[in-house]
Amino acid sequence: MFLSTRSYFYTFWLLVFWLAVPKTSWAQRLRETKFEKGMLDKGQKTGTWEYYGYTPSGEKVVVQRYNYDTRRLAYFRPGPDVMCHTEVSPGKWSYVRLDQPPIFIGSDVALAEYTSRLVYPPRAQEQNIQGKVLVAFLIDTLGNISGHRLVQRIGGGCDEEALRVARTVPAQWVPARLGSRAVAVEYELPLNFRLSQP
Repeated sequence: MFLSTRSYFYTFWLLVFWLAVPKTSWAQRLRETKFEKGMLDKGQKTGTWEYYGYTPSGEKVVVQRYNYDTRRLAYFRPGPDVMCHTEVSPGKWSYVRLDQPPIFIGSDVALAEYTSRLVYPPRAQEQNIQGKVLVAFLIDTLGNISGHRLVQRIGGGCDEEALRVARTVPAQWVPARLGSRAVAVEYELPLNFRLSQP
């Protein structure tokens, strides 16, 4: 009788402990690559993720920290100072230096995953057409994108292909900031067409 009571007591507390431990923690795992590090929970990014870049000397640096739980940018490494076409007040657009540029969550490396999906048009290959196509789109104050348009063209079907690829870029942008407020900007995405040399 004493052993069965003790066994019952042990089983009861084991069950209480099992019910008290959050089950999501068992499904979590760390993902770490050359360009990112963070926790996955059932395949979804959770918590704060770090994204890395490399300096010209090869040094690994943190370029971005993003918290997927709060959906907030915790840190970004400033890049070159550039002017951006910005809605400075409702309906009034001007080129200004921003306090924070629009930032693609996951860094330029993640953005390059989309821009590298270009399919070189056969007509452009036959005509030896190479160069840069520039696609502009609006990033609003919530990080949504719209209004894709061609700014610089090279022809041969490359313009249409660049537009197709630019439209596959997801709306995972942290909006630009001017002072303490989010502002809409027109972002220009360069897509390069280069033929491989024989």
